[in-house]
Amino acid sequence: MLVLSSPSGAGKSTIARTLLEHDADLKLSISVTTRQRRGSEIDGVHYRFVSESEFARMRDTDALLEWAEVHGNFYGTPREPAEIALAAGRDMLFDIDWQGAQQLLDKMAADVVSIFILPPSLGELRSRLKRRAEDTDEVIERRLANACEEIRHWMDYDFVVVNDDLDQAYSSVKAIVQAERLRRDRRPGLFDFVSGLLEEKPS
Repeated sequence: MLVLSSPSGAGKSTIARTLLEHDADLKLSISVTTRQRRGSEIDGVHYRFVSESEFARMRDTDALLEWAEVHGNFYGTPREPAEIALAAGRDMLFDIDWQGAQQLLDKMAADVVSIFILPPSLGELRSRLKRRAEDTDEVIERRLANACEEIRHWMDYDFVVVNDDLDQAYSSVKAIVQAERLRRDRRPGLFDFVSGLLEEKPS
């Protein structure tokens, strides 16, 4: 379970999208949200957009692995698709905030690898949000105000990447994924492989 978190505009969604395009073994966990869909977003691809009453039903019936309120809207991870993917041995990518990441860690810490993406500066973060041209000035200011609170949780993550260059930041995240897949405890077939090696007779 690969968790990517960052303040809005720091680049985690772009990095996540690039990872998914180049890694067939990684499946995106599509969050549900009550916020309004942006013009560039597709329902069921970027998020599943639901009403507050539908979100409350999912939350109250334990259909969500994690959920949080962010910028006045609710976000959550549907339980069933994630459990199906993990049971099939596929890695799952979670593009979620620190609140959701903490809930996943509380429930299944051994399966989680967490990465926090930092902007190079708050000034650059403001510029990126404005260039995105998808939020009102009021929403941008609210996102910036919340960014400092989100950044304070950087020490809760396994890895931290500063996104001052997108290609370099992506390369760093990709290297983390590759290294974590090589961990001894993430390779269930390795025990049998090594046992077979030791049983071989040198020619």
